[in-house]
Amino acid sequence: MQQHEIHRFLERYFIANECEILENAAGFMNIQLTIDLDKELMNRPFYWHYLEKTGGTPNPAQLAFITNPAQSRSDVKGEVIHFGSPRLHQIFQSTKKLAGFIRMYEQVKQTNFQQNSTPLHPWLGLNMKISYQSDQTRDVILSVGLNLINGMIIDHFQDQLNRLNVTPKIPDFCFTLTPIIKPQSGIARVKQTIQSIIDHDDHTWAIQARERWEQDLQLLDHFYEDIEEKPESYEVEKQALKDQYEPKVKVSVINGGIFYLSQQAIHVREN
Repeated sequence: MQQHEIHRFLERYFIANECEILENAAGFMNIQLTIDLDKELMNRPFYWHYLEKTGGTPNPAQLAFITNPAQSRSDVKGEVIHFGSPRLHQIFQSTKKLAGFIRMYEQVKQTNFQQNSTPLHPWLGLNMKISYQSDQTRDVILSVGLNLINGMIIDHFQDQLNRLNVTPKIPDFCFTLTPIIKPQSGIARVKQTIQSIIDHDDHTWAIQARERWEQDLQLLDHFYEDIEEKPESYEVEKQALKDQYEPKVKVSVINGGIFYLSQQAIHVREN
């Protein structure tokens, strides 16, 4: 996830949660939180408990993010945010909690001479995270779109959505096409796609993790080699090495939704 993608994600997150963006410049944004989002992100329960007891005037916090230090002005101050930072991880978790699954419609431009209603095609969109975990962790964000009429699957779906004007209410002079593929079946198809991506990925990282694991096991065995009956601490340390080094791949859904889009909204990239 590149820095400009993080900036755009934050922008959409705060707008969707009805926060006022006080400043939105290259590599920098300043946000006025709502009461609800202050409670969600700022971890100050005692402050809000006190206000509720005393009837005081709430004063939600402001957040300033530097999404690209190379682009932002030298005089701005804020929290540097990047992929893997605790704050971005917190917002990812908040996104799952507050808007795990949505239904949106493309706001299709209408002409004065338009005679017929515009059909909107159903797409299943899922933003997912693949975590390759051992003693080192690498996260990969994927955005997958599945056309629920013809079964076509595309990547970078969120990037294409970002170009569109979408609304939670179906626009005038539009109608939705009934999905041929049920969303649950669509999710199963996306899972198969993700599994294929993982299967064809480079797994050198796992081999190297097992090699480091074996080296540390040899050191552990060497430390206890003169002890005939291994103490409990040996098994504890051995298990700790397994927990640390054993390669694991975890897939999680960040968020998703059903998106009704015009036929020309999604551009399929040629291979």
